[in-house]
This record gives sequence, structure tokens and C-alpha cells, in this order.
Amino acid sequence: MVFTAKILLLGSGELGKELAISAKRYGCYVVACDSYAGAPAMQVSDEAEVFSMLDPDAMRAVVEKHRPDYIVPEVEAIRTEVLQECEERGFAVVPSARATFMTMNRDRIREVAASDLGLRTSKYRYAESFAEVAAAARHTGLPCVIKPVMSSSGKGQSTVRVESDLEEAWNYAVANMRGDRRKVIVEEFIPFDYEITLLTVRTREGVKFCEPIGHRQDRGDYQESWQPVAMSAAALAEAQRMAEKVVDNLGGFGLFGVEFFVANDAVIFSELSPRPHDTGMVTLISQNLSEFDLHARAILGLPIPAIRLHGPSASAVILADRDSRAFTFAGLGEALNQGNGDEEVDLRIFGKPTTRPYRRMGVALALSQNTDAARDTARRAADCVTIRYAD
Repeated sequence: MVFTAKILLLGSGELGKELAISAKRYGCYVVACDSYAGAPAMQVSDEAEVFSMLDPDAMRAVVEKHRPDYIVPEVEAIRTEVLQECEERGFAVVPSARATFMTMNRDRIREVAASDLGLRTSKYRYAESFAEVAAAARHTGLPCVIKPVMSSSGKGQSTVRVESDLEEAWNYAVANMRGDRRKVIVEEFIPFDYEITLLTVRTREGVKFCEPIGHRQDRGDYQESWQPVAMSAAALAEAQRMAEKVVDNLGGFGLFGVEFFVANDAVIFSELSPRPHDTGMVTLISQNLSEFDLHARAILGLPIPAIRLHGPSASAVILADRDSRAFTFAGLGEALNQGNGDEEVDLRIFGKPTTRPYRRMGVALALSQNTDAARDTARRAADCVTIRYAD
């Protein structure tokens, strides 16, 4: 079989699925890996491997078996020391083994941003016990935000406003952390005006940016996103300056999701993901090149033209509400019919084999004349899609 490159995709959820589709369009051979069979990206890839990303021997064996041109991590809980070994042996890790190590753990990337680069961040401390959490909260003051140093999509994150809730927040963070690091970050609560994801593409020709993306979270998890966000020219320029500084420090090539708080035009660095971002699902309808196309092109060293926004757009998630292995989707036609004559509506059903409460099973996408209209249409479309359970 002739292919342009072999990609070993470590993580095969909905983001991995869209990346696999983009990579396949550029002639790549994709091996999708995850801890369970039938994961979304496996459904559109050439081969699949099922193993825990926290099993170093299994990961080494899969790398040796497939000998990929690119190892592309798409999950947070992963043995980054194995990626370092692979890079030292000559395998290309995307964007780099160091970037993956730094960003898979909130404490590492926070130290890079705040201490090494001098970027503005919230006041913070780390804690590995409830006693340390209490001490950290006295340092940051209340309210404060507590979240695991390793988690995804806001899992385990909570805002504490009174001292009596600290222990519950610690227990919630521990219960929802990924990997084997029993450690949280306690940070100052920023009364921000809004928060953004700035999709930042590091290419061999330099750094490129997408229009900023706004988003709303619930239970610490993304519920809807919209693009663009109205920002002052000064705030946008500062966010781009900070994003470029941190991705250049991390190195490698690919798309980074850089998160910021904005308060009175002051830009505060929050987090960074060295891969497509869940809030960036909106780019599937909003841009000439989605975040997945951009990631694939940057990885492969392909040219990236000017990134153009088709128009104000939004995404809204479709959630499950119970555990099930037997279910179907209904209402897709009604959902796709929500747009008026000037709007576009689309859907992505992820293809996850099981449901659980609040699990993202799909997303509705809308393009309209302004972001408020796009958000309203996307939410209506998402509400039209229902999950019918057979068990």
C-alpha cells in the first residue's frame, strides 16, 4: 500500500476521529489506539490497537510493531516518558515529547508560562493532600478554583466559595483525575469578562492564528463554543503574543489550543493543549480549514494558506443522560432543518459505543449572520437530537 505517512494516533475519541479523517484525505495511513474497542477514530482508520496509554510496555510494543512516521498523542493520561524514549530513538512525536510532557500536566505548563516566560497567570499553588489544599486556598483567597493537574475537558474542576466546601472539591478532583498523580492545582478565581481559546498553529514557516473562540462550560466541561469573539485589538494582539511565546518555547509543529481569561482587556494565560481543542469543533463549519485540517497540515509540513472565517458560527454539544450499550439517535432531520434561509446547520454524531450521564455523543454546528444567532440555532439543533435507549 502506498501512503504519504503512517500516523500512530494515541487516543481515538471525537477529536481523534476528525483528525484521522483529515489525515486520510492527505493520503496518510492511520493506526488508531485507545483503551476500548470501537472508539470513534478506529471507525475511520486503517488499523486499530486497544491498550491503556498508561501501560508503558504496551505502548512500546505498539510503536515497535507499527514504526510510524508520526506519533500523535490525543489524550492527557499517557506515559510521556515512553514518548521521550521514542523521540530519542528517532520517532517524530507531535508536536514534541517535551511539549506533551509539559502540557499533559497542569503544573508543568503553568511553571513554563509563569516562571520561565513571565506570562500573566492567576495566583496558584499545588496540593497533594487536603491539608495542602486548605493552605493553598489561604494563599489564593476565596473564591478559588480546584482542579486535577491531569484531567481532560474540565473533569474534576470546581469553584469553591466558602471554606467548608474545600474538602468536597478536593475529593471531587481526586475522583476525576487521570493518570496516577494525586495532585491538584488551587488557583485564584479570576472574575473574567469572558474566556477564549486561541487556536495557534506552529508551522515550519511560522505561527498562524485562527479567530478567537468563546465558550461556555458546565460541570467543568465544554457545552457550547462560538467564533469569533469580540475583542479589542490590543487584547487580541496580547493573546497572540503570549500564545506565540509559549508554543515557540514548547517547539514542534502542530495546532495548539491556548486558553485565556480576559478581564477589562487584561489577558491572563490559563491552559494549553498541544492538539485540537474540543471548543474548536466549531471550526468544522466556521473556517475554510478546520482545526483538524490545520493540525494535519502542520504535522505533515504541508502549506497552510490564509485561514478564512466563513462567518459567525457556533457549536452545541449533544449529551447522553444514562449508561447504555444499546441506543439510537432520533431527530436528526428536525435538527438539520433549524436554520433559516441565511443559516447553515450541520451535525457530527461521534459514534461512541456506549453512553453515560453527560457524555458528549455529538455536536450541532451552525453558521449565521452573528454569533448570538448562531448560538441560538446550534442549541436548538442540539436539543432536537434525542437518544433512544433500548436497555
